[in-house]
Amino acid sequence: MSSEVRVRFAPSPTGYLHVGGARTALFNWLYARHTGGKFILRIEDTDRARHVDSAVAAILEGLRWLGLDWDEGPGAGTAGALEGSGDYGPYFQSERGAVYERYLSRLRDGGHVYEDPAGAVRFRLPRKPMEFDDLVCGHIAVDRSKTTTPTGEPESDMTIRRPDGSWIFHFVNVVDDAEMRITHVIRGEDHLSNTPKHIELYEALGIAPPQFAHIPLILNRDGSKMSKRDQGAHVSSYIEQGYQPEAVRNYLCLLGWSPKDDREKLPIEEVIRLFEPGKINRKAAHFDLEKCNWLNAQYLAAMSLDEFTQASIPWLEKAGIAYGNAAALSPVLALIKEKIKLIPEVTGWVDYFFTDAFEYNPEAVEKTLRKPGALERLVQLRGAYAQLSTWEATLLETQLKELAAQVGCKPAEYIHPARVAVSGRGVGPSLYHMLEVLGQQRVLARIDRTLAEFAG
Repeated sequence: MSSEVRVRFAPSPTGYLHVGGARTALFNWLYARHTGGKFILRIEDTDRARHVDSAVAAILEGLRWLGLDWDEGPGAGTAGALEGSGDYGPYFQSERGAVYERYLSRLRDGGHVYEDPAGAVRFRLPRKPMEFDDLVCGHIAVDRSKTTTPTGEPESDMTIRRPDGSWIFHFVNVVDDAEMRITHVIRGEDHLSNTPKHIELYEALGIAPPQFAHIPLILNRDGSKMSKRDQGAHVSSYIEQGYQPEAVRNYLCLLGWSPKDDREKLPIEEVIRLFEPGKINRKAAHFDLEKCNWLNAQYLAAMSLDEFTQASIPWLEKAGIAYGNAAALSPVLALIKEKIKLIPEVTGWVDYFFTDAFEYNPEAVEKTLRKPGALERLVQLRGAYAQLSTWEATLLETQLKELAAQVGCKPAEYIHPARVAVSGRGVGPSLYHMLEVLGQQRVLARIDRTLAEFAG
């Protein structure tokens, strides 16, 4: 076996990229990067009846979005290369029939297979005790001579090719891992029961099997198995909802693995340095979308204002918000950056900065502007603000508080009406900084609009 670590991710293109599959790909990628080895992507599409082209595209998009680049595959110009990583496309099992025929001939020559009456090719199961060491699950001992079906019947010899000529997963999986010189098979625990069959095929082919590491399943918070219908199950949903890929990748790292020091936000370079299959937790991982959301907010908070601005622009454009340019947008985003947990939320926090025709929130109007004396306070505040020759947050705050003291009321009697008048909302960023960014003329004009609309 090669001394170079070689791992693979081998999804079936029958659905979208599930977070369980993404976590499996991530753990393989981490180990390859940790050891300086190779990470290979292989699409297991021998069952063409279940092949979904959009699912292949979703797998590739999800891996690229998470930053999981692969190292080998068909070169540029071959099938899949256009959607690949660097100059490589993934391997497609549907294109490797000649390889499987060659290995089938080896099994025939060794007397390990036969054709049943229906025309299927079956592998003669050795049916003997076997043992192997799993890097996560530990020592496994299985007596294959006593293996039965769920109904208690003796296990049938394993089909490796159907009567129609299509190949069965178990056979092509072993052949491709052997051909691609895979040294470590890191996959979900649901495949642990398949491993004895695969080892029997390796032995029949005279090939040393790779090391196996079966990682725990991902469960929902209530302990149920996570299905494709559960919230947060599809990687595509994170892309669509504007999560930061680094945050989702960080969270997936923590599903079954940890740095052992209670840290949760970790740069990927450090995870690569620390990651080893033997450190994967044996217990099932519980998926918690709230923790993922918290991590996403941490990554947004750590962004520079320029990075945050560039990340926000596509969502503002999608929402049709005419923000002008990045120079005009950045001061606005600086006011609300710490409040954002998901980038798309930006649109709801800043839209009124870029249009004077904003709508007033009915609840804010009733609670604030309809309050006795509120419009009179706005008139007083407008008069004070119109006299200012310097428009700066600290001075705006001082002016408002001095006015409140003169009138003999609390500053909130001016703050709340002013906020609704200039934004249409009862909540938002710091009032004084918001007023500073809007500018004196726009603030006065918005107060005038409010007075005209709600007076009388």
